[in-house]
Amino acid sequence: MALRCSNSLIAALALALPAAANAQAYQCRAPQVARVPAITPDGPRRVLPVTGYTLALSWSPEFCKTRAADPAHAVQCGGANGSFGLVVHGLWPESGASWPQWCEAKTALTPAQVRGSMCLIPSARLVARQWAKHGSCMVRRPSQYLKVIGILRGGLRLPDYDRISREDGLTAGRIRAAFADANPGWREEAIGVKLNERGWLEEIRLCYAKTFHPARCTPSRWGAKDSAPVTIWRGL
Repeated sequence: MALRCSNSLIAALALALPAAANAQAYQCRAPQVARVPAITPDGPRRVLPVTGYTLALSWSPEFCKTRAADPAHAVQCGGANGSFGLVVHGLWPESGASWPQWCEAKTALTPAQVRGSMCLIPSARLVARQWAKHGSCMVRRPSQYLKVIGILRGGLRLPDYDRISREDGLTAGRIRAAFADANPGWREEAIGVKLNERGWLEEIRLCYAKTFHPARCTPSRWGAKDSAPVTIWRGL
């Protein structure tokens, strides 16, 4: 059975996590959203017990490196709506060695909810997909899912990875250490680092227990070894 996250859990999250200023100074102007994009499942429905969560933070300059002129990614990559650093890819429920996905959603996502989330997840299609594939297996309403994402993200301080990218001998371990140093209570064992095949930073994956406390990442979420060389694209 999938976890159904109540408003009381959202309130507990708000009390448990410290408020944090965004260390990356970008200004986001969310565009108007006329309709919620239609999403087609890319796999089977899996209703499984939730044992933990992953908050995936995508490094936007790397994602946008080849997409700046793509209309499908204009909000995130076109520049008119701000310049993004780490953005939320999604919040994913875990279930041991597998994960629940594409659960039945009884409440529809609204255009206003999509727009309200686009400074965290700067793609209307991605907001819709994350709710349909992952959020529907966590909570009953999309507003709850998006609120949990906002609370978790609001409790984090983001290191200045633009500055860190200029360091010599940069490694995945340094990426983890910088995040742990900026966020008391986080240990490096709970911070996954995803690199592409060329060794460029793509994503930081934060591993949570079912209680939303940081937890050791599984091997698949851990990603690159500490010793792995890393290059960070700055969007120049």
